[in-house]
Amino acid sequence: MQFNETTRKYILLGVVIFIVIGLLSAKAIAKKQDNEFLTEDLMYQQASQLSNEGNFEEASKHINDLLLKQPNSESVNYLGGIIAANRGDFKQSSILLQKTLDINPYKVEDAIFMLQFGEALFFAERYEDAKIVLEKCREGGWTPESYPSYQERINELLTQTENMLQGR
Repeated sequence: MQFNETTRKYILLGVVIFIVIGLLSAKAIAKKQDNEFLTEDLMYQQASQLSNEGNFEEASKHINDLLLKQPNSESVNYLGGIIAANRGDFKQSSILLQKTLDINPYKVEDAIFMLQFGEALFFAERYEDAKIVLEKCREGGWTPESYPSYQERINELLTQTENMLQGR
């Protein structure tokens, strides 16, 4: 099949128009994504800063809004878990820290995370789960430089957990 010169020009013009429309659409979508990312990043930074300043109630509002937008973000769930623990909501904290671990199973090798998770489970009165996590901490033999009494804290929590399990 052969095309005459005019038909070829129309086909080329159609392809060029299709590409230009595609590029313009991609640019518009990318700009929208950039704006969403910047907004969510600002929310995360505000929640983190408020948490560092000890304003956990206000930080909780920001992180809860962000959790609605990014429910599968490891860092958002982790920060949410820490903020919830500092507010005394250990049930919510243990849920968010569990979700963090579900998203990134390699967190099981993070000594500080595991201690925080174990404490959240203990204070949420999930003693069987706390025992499992705390025993993993003890078996890991970790002693982070930032927390030289790490193993002592683990042993203290395990003793308390055993006492709570026996007291049931």
